[in-house]
Amino acid sequence: MNDANAVARDPHRNEISGDATMNGPTIQAREVHGGVHFHPASTARARPVPPRQLLPVPAHFTNRRSDLDALDGLHAHGSRLIVVSGRAGIGKTTLVSKWLRSLSPDFPDGQLYADLRGHSEGDPVGPAEVLAQFLRALGAGAPSTDAAELASLWRSLTADLRIAVMLDNAFTAAQIRPLLVAGTGGLVVVTSRRRLTGLRMQGAGFHQLDALGPDDGVELLTRGIGAERVAGELRSVQKLVDLCGGLPLAVCLASARLATRPRQSVEAFVDALARNTEGGRLSALGVEGETSVRKALDASYAVLSPDGARLYRTLGLLPVRTFDAMIAAAACGQSPDWAERGLDELVEANLVEDAGPASCRLHDLLRLHAHDRALEDETAEAREEALRRFCDWCLHTATAAQERLTPVQYTLPRRYAHPPVLPLPFDDATGALDWLDTYRTQLLGAVRLAAEKGWHDTSWMLVDAMWPLFLRLRHYADWIAAHRIGLDSARQAGDRVAERQMLNSGAIGLSAAGHTEEALTWYRESLHAAREAGDVRDEGQALLGLGTCHRAAGRPADATELLNRAITVWEGCGYPRGAALARIILGEIALAADAPREAAECFRRAHTTLVAVNDPHDAATSRRSPRSSVSSCARAGCGTPRGCGPP
Repeated sequence: MNDANAVARDPHRNEISGDATMNGPTIQAREVHGGVHFHPASTARARPVPPRQLLPVPAHFTNRRSDLDALDGLHAHGSRLIVVSGRAGIGKTTLVSKWLRSLSPDFPDGQLYADLRGHSEGDPVGPAEVLAQFLRALGAGAPSTDAAELASLWRSLTADLRIAVMLDNAFTAAQIRPLLVAGTGGLVVVTSRRRLTGLRMQGAGFHQLDALGPDDGVELLTRGIGAERVAGELRSVQKLVDLCGGLPLAVCLASARLATRPRQSVEAFVDALARNTEGGRLSALGVEGETSVRKALDASYAVLSPDGARLYRTLGLLPVRTFDAMIAAAACGQSPDWAERGLDELVEANLVEDAGPASCRLHDLLRLHAHDRALEDETAEAREEALRRFCDWCLHTATAAQERLTPVQYTLPRRYAHPPVLPLPFDDATGALDWLDTYRTQLLGAVRLAAEKGWHDTSWMLVDAMWPLFLRLRHYADWIAAHRIGLDSARQAGDRVAERQMLNSGAIGLSAAGHTEEALTWYRESLHAAREAGDVRDEGQALLGLGTCHRAAGRPADATELLNRAITVWEGCGYPRGAALARIILGEIALAADAPREAAECFRRAHTTLVAVNDPHDAATSRRSPRSSVSSCARAGCGTPRGCGPP
């Protein structure tokens, strides 16, 4: 608009009149002295939603007021590291989860959780695995597999954060030290069956969790079987709580047993427990509690339906920490509905606990018990079939995800002992990648299990099917560990094609993780195997990988010689795409050597070829800036990762 009177009052005033439309940065000024600078808005990614990973608190949580007050006191006195210790089944995890949830407003930057598996089967979790998990949760990623480097990044990231970290089921103080937060606004709470007094050097505050008192034990049992039933047999109820040794786990299991037999008297149940337990009673835990709790578990197991008991035994065999209905259905060869009903029964009986919206887990002692019941109540053939079904389902579903995510890539043939018929848990590429990442731990468990059982084809095929997960999300530690197992399995199976597959894709992970010398060893073995087999295309792949590694090691002359050999091999066998990817790397080497004309010619030829073979992604990257011009395949050294499509 134009206001002549306003202009007359203020001759320095500027007006934009008419129907002018302005897009982008605009300047209106009477005079400009000096330069005008436009600063684009930041394109940095928004900070991820603060993680809230604490386990849910069971509805039967009872009292523990004095323990909660004790933790409040430690926190109020400035303890930034608190250790809660006690016997197995005493309720450490539930107590700490309850307490930390009450402090959520004090930690706006997140609450992290990790199970360190200090008393589980297998080795305890190492610091590198936990640090990588935490860094990903905070949006930082895990650029290394080195524990010291990850710990340094963790300290830097947490220096100014107000976060709470729960480290569950720790075994030693050494597990904890690399995981401590650096800032004064953070809190780390550890649970352990050991006292971990070595953490006094880090200024830890300690709280020893004792058994439930008689009144609390009665209240916990009341929540399971009802006040009327308790009031009618109070003396027997009190004796039952005493037999349970004040262990919340044992009390909950006893109440579940009674709840399934509403007409059975508490007195009769107490007598049965006394007759069927060593020493005539459920005493306080001995040797971390397996003896007395096992008897309570046997009593709960005995009243399960046949389907529920079978599912319980099968879950005890599986090499997984958490599971859902699909895993349960696959291992048992049943439908998802059957598995859902079975899990509902086990949750109701307190034999399985919720671990999230759609997942469950077995307490460590319950896992041991379920495994023992499987050894006693299942035939060796039935146990073998359940494990094989689990591995076959993992392979089938991961392969389907692989085909969604990398449709141009040739997939080696798959073989199944029990071809799965369950529906796929995803219907697009995004869902496929999410599934691979969510089930990464279970898939790795299946890889190890198959190798241990001698199902070597299944083991390496599982590793092969996980390729899109490794390539896109770069879980380097898992990438490398899986391929070491896969390579050994391929060799055990005597499959030379699979061996070269494992060498190539494994070397890519080693190179990307910075293990250049080991990657060179793998690529050399791949080159020898390819030449021995007369596979010219795989020979080119190995040469490309060797060239990429030499470039990363600061040996451009060696890299150039190897990359040109790869181009010669691939053009000789009619694989122009591989040659184009090698030229992209040659172009980058030329740029680094201040030879822009030579680089431009490499990029031009690569772009022309990639357009011709209908590879728009790599064609586009061949025209980008030097630091981003290499495609995801070429950057990792996989010009033809495992046979990407036709020539």
